[in-house]
Amino acid sequence: MINQQVKTNITEPTRDELAVWLDENGIKTYRAVQILKWVYLKQADTFEEMTDIGLDIRKFISQNFTLDRLGKKRIEISKDGSKKYLFVLKDGNHIESVLIPEKNHYTLCISSQVGCAQGCRFCMTARGGFIRNLTKSEIVSQVRDIQNDLEDTSRLTNIVFMGMGEPLANYRNVANAIDTITSDDAGLGFSSRKVTVSTAGLVPLLENLGKDTNVNLAVSLNASENKTRDMLMPVNRKYPIEELIEACRIYDLKPRKRITFEYILIKGINDSSDDAKRLAKLLRPVKSKINLIPFNEHEMSEFRRPEETAIRTFQEILINKNYTTVIRRSKGEDISAACGQLRARSI
Repeated sequence: MINQQVKTNITEPTRDELAVWLDENGIKTYRAVQILKWVYLKQADTFEEMTDIGLDIRKFISQNFTLDRLGKKRIEISKDGSKKYLFVLKDGNHIESVLIPEKNHYTLCISSQVGCAQGCRFCMTARGGFIRNLTKSEIVSQVRDIQNDLEDTSRLTNIVFMGMGEPLANYRNVANAIDTITSDDAGLGFSSRKVTVSTAGLVPLLENLGKDTNVNLAVSLNASENKTRDMLMPVNRKYPIEELIEACRIYDLKPRKRITFEYILIKGINDSSDDAKRLAKLLRPVKSKINLIPFNEHEMSEFRRPEETAIRTFQEILINKNYTTVIRRSKGEDISAACGQLRARSI
């Protein structure tokens, strides 16, 4: 809800919350959509720009809200064209977002927390620990601000919650951010078919995501049995593979959609032919496709990327079991922007 004790960023309230606040202050509720169109679709930087809204209303809104952007501290550009944005937040904490060029469009990888509490052993973000959840405004602003940087905004079509943090551990703010990101009349207008939420497997919240949103679900699995997943991902000790797969089986999956299972291939840990065969059997009850991600090596991990022959063999086994299986080559490795490498170290 809107905190009237301090100025709130206008990107924080939902459309309904803003409408209620306007009504309580004697302003017609339809103004909420007008205001938010200026914020998201027209990329306004000040309330003064909102010329189809009366001057007295603009002045009153500016007395109660701010219209701020994130602090852009640094942009690194990879040799493959990826851009890593380092943002500094109002409290001095940092987050990172990555703009990834595809053949005909851009994908933007955004963060949902400062740090992460999941402790996955292959992930650099986990090494810094968990600091706090991002607000709805801080999540949405990553998209709004980077979109504002682009010469051709139509090329940014895909949003993935695969940056810093576990999205489902910040569920309400993430769900509200998704609503704004996908709203046509009072938000950023992205298709829900082009938005993906990736989770380490917080089982109780999977059902909520399926009911509350129409976005794509990606599950970071990374093992075919509990012993290995326990070692790689501590969340598995609370929600073991069997519970996770059952939650995926009953997930409210929309027609023609499948759950994406992300599987980071780590040399000598989970990349054998037996692992591939167990994975194929494990996922049989779920409408699924598989993204294989060769481990992105970094100085803070003892893990190594498998040989190319092992990666190809793993893929072939799954394809022969009738799974759509893609080897996802991460971009931005030279600027630590690849999967599992975000850490938001300040200058």
